[in-house]
Amino acid sequence: MPFEKSTYINDPIHGYIRLNKDMLQIIDTPQFQRLRSLKQLGTSYFVFPGGSHNRFEHCIGTAFLAGEVIEGLAQRQPELEISARDIRCVTLAGLCHDLGHGPFSHIFDNKFIPQAMPGSKWSHEMGSEMMLDHLIDDNHIDTLDSSDVSFIKQLIRGCAPHSSDGKMFLFDIVANKRNGVDVDRFDYVQRDCYNVGVRTSYDFSRLMLNSRVIGDEICYNQKEAFNLTEMFHTRYSLHKRVYSHRAGKAFELMMVDIMLIADPVLRISEAITDPRRYQLLTDNIVHDIERSSEPELQPARDLITRIYRRDTYKFVDEYLLPPDQASAISSAVTAAAIVGFRTDNDDFVERDVLINIGRINYGKGRENPIDHVRFYSNYAPNEKYAIDREMISLCVPEKYEERILRIYTRSSDKRGQIQRAARRLVNKLNRDLPATPNSSPPSMTPNRGLTIPDNRTVADSKRRRLLF
Repeated sequence: MPFEKSTYINDPIHGYIRLNKDMLQIIDTPQFQRLRSLKQLGTSYFVFPGGSHNRFEHCIGTAFLAGEVIEGLAQRQPELEISARDIRCVTLAGLCHDLGHGPFSHIFDNKFIPQAMPGSKWSHEMGSEMMLDHLIDDNHIDTLDSSDVSFIKQLIRGCAPHSSDGKMFLFDIVANKRNGVDVDRFDYVQRDCYNVGVRTSYDFSRLMLNSRVIGDEICYNQKEAFNLTEMFHTRYSLHKRVYSHRAGKAFELMMVDIMLIADPVLRISEAITDPRRYQLLTDNIVHDIERSSEPELQPARDLITRIYRRDTYKFVDEYLLPPDQASAISSAVTAAAIVGFRTDNDDFVERDVLINIGRINYGKGRENPIDHVRFYSNYAPNEKYAIDREMISLCVPEKYEERILRIYTRSSDKRGQIQRAARRLVNKLNRDLPATPNSSPPSMTPNRGLTIPDNRTVADSKRRRLLF
């Protein structure tokens, strides 16, 4: 067997990672190197200085884990007939799964694009497919044929074609649509925890070692049930403490405004259909705006200066929404509705009010993701079954998703009057919204700890903290 030259990198999460020639021909391209300029945590980096890691290392880590999983299955279960092509394509799917992310990661496709291009169904997964095609064509990569590329795209989507050869379990590795247990999550949960300083007790390496394919589905040893529960809880904790941090969301709202202001001039949104332009679109868009002398971009430059000075949009109020009333309440609490509850002494306008609706869950909407995982025992390694949550622990949540309604303002001096108007609106909703068949009438109680005194401004509170 001929000697194959390899490159090794030392990763803080996985240790030494071997990069083979198939991986290197993807990594050593402008399209992949672009990921060095995309922060994994987006604007959360402004709140968590340790969260400076990028999509670049996350994609390499995901590829490493994808290779470990499929090679481990091939060794432990030769009857699966996993081919060298399967191993190569699954590994490259892990490597390329985030090629399509835009500036500040999920802010671009979840917040900016829907406002810049109303009705657009574009997602970063679609961007990844576009950039994969561009990467292969632009760098003249001829070691992947059209069927390989199509297979890699399907693995990134996590959707098997109808004409699959029966190896449905391959689509559980990179983007698992059954239950969310995949190597993308293994890597980003561990990597994000490491970089922001959040402690975690779950061990993904044990999950990988105790996995096997039963009935064309990746299943786990029943002794790993609590370990899996910890993984989903850690994901929830990251969303609660990091990804949805109040200050981080304020920076996010400002960044969306910056890109919306710049879009008519720089045509940022149009790049999603042009891979050559999209290749140049990174977090550095902020510096492009700063360097520009276009007068139309002055409001965007002013917002960037506010970010540097930490003069952010101000948090006003927050409510956890009753699950069965979340949609009705989200539709009723708008900037225009809050303006309708002004008093004669209030002078804020609709432009001053920002509404942010967040959804935090364990990874499977309102369901317990463990209900969608299948297990096996050492006594019956070829039989899969579900485990009731009561068999794992009696200390488990009753609900697995929450909706958070947050109100922000662009004008810090109007924070108090906006909060009081919003609470008058909420009181009316508590009286008027009917109960649903599965719930009692909504009851959104204002948080006393967030109540802004009538005679105290934001500037007063900051001054007092400094004097203290």
